Amino acid sequence: MNKLGILTTFLHNILVYNIPLLYGTVGEIIVEKSGSLNLGVEGIMAVGAIFGYIFGCFANSLGVGILVAFLAGALCGLLFAMLTVTLQANQNITGLTLTTFGLGIYFFVGNGLKATNWPVMSNYSNIQNGFANIPIPGLSKIPVLGHGLFNHNILVYLGFVIAIAVWLYLNHTAPGLRLRAIGENPGAADSVGINVRRMKYLHICLGCGIMGIGGYYMGLNMSGSFISSCWINGYGWIAVALVIFANWSPLLAILGTFVFGFFNTLRVSGTSLAAAFPGLLGWMAKVPTQLYQALPFIITAIVLVGSSIRQKKSSGLPASLGLNYFREDR
Repeated sequence: MNKLGILTTFLHNILVYNIPLLYGTVGEIIVEKSGSLNLGVEGIMAVGAIFGYIFGCFANSLGVGILVAFLAGALCGLLFAMLTVTLQANQNITGLTLTTFGLGIYFFVGNGLKATNWPVMSNYSNIQNGFANIPIPGLSKIPVLGHGLFNHNILVYLGFVIAIAVWLYLNHTAPGLRLRAIGENPGAADSVGINVRRMKYLHICLGCGIMGIGGYYMGLNMSGSFISSCWINGYGWIAVALVIFANWSPLLAILGTFVFGFFNTLRVSGTSLAAAFPGLLGWMAKVPTQLYQALPFIITAIVLVGSSIRQKKSSGLPASLGLNYFREDR
């Protein structure tokens, strides 16, 4: 492969292997904008992954897989909402429990089917064809950048569409502004007639459903090969960190996905880049891969420190994040 080909492949892989972070981050942003802190992203993505993949294969339909993954994630969100909104359970503990619960379901269902009738992705033509790359006319022909950024499967494009749509929803629609008001001060929102409980339920389920689609993408990207480790592989936790990096903005979440994706991909492609460009990037071959793996978290820590010293008005952090709202207390 020539030098430009290696660079193009590197850019392409940034999106291919890291777009699930965008789904997880945008989903968590919706949840947190309602004032709820959900640390169960890892488990929710796992549930969406396993059920989306199984039902999608049995129906031989990518659309069915996406729908089921969304509904599975939304059901996890419904459970989280029931526990934290209605029953006033601690949000941190509930989210961590949901991660354990989701991973347990993933391995229980996956190991059960693996021993009997695991659906092999290569046997379902509609799934494979639906997950194939779709080049964007014109843009995909741009040298280097074209194939790297504009020749991907439908779920990559859907991730960007969802992120942009959620940004527009939160900033330019009445329901989105009401949701942000709930995240800032649920008591004040309640006093002007906003149904806080209903809004929380709806948006927690919506956000968790989007997380489920991200999990489904990861299963497809691994060709449905059920192995001893979970398909999600810690991406849910990275998504939680990305929310801070993105300052609770779906548009900045796109940038965050590129940044985290760059370093994640560099971990496995650094040697190839060093060999292709020895004069400029030869030093990368001497850098331990563990450093590349740690860099996204180091960057997040720096951003977290920076956000703590910024003026509150410049931060997207909802003021009531993580605090349960009990109407009789207002």
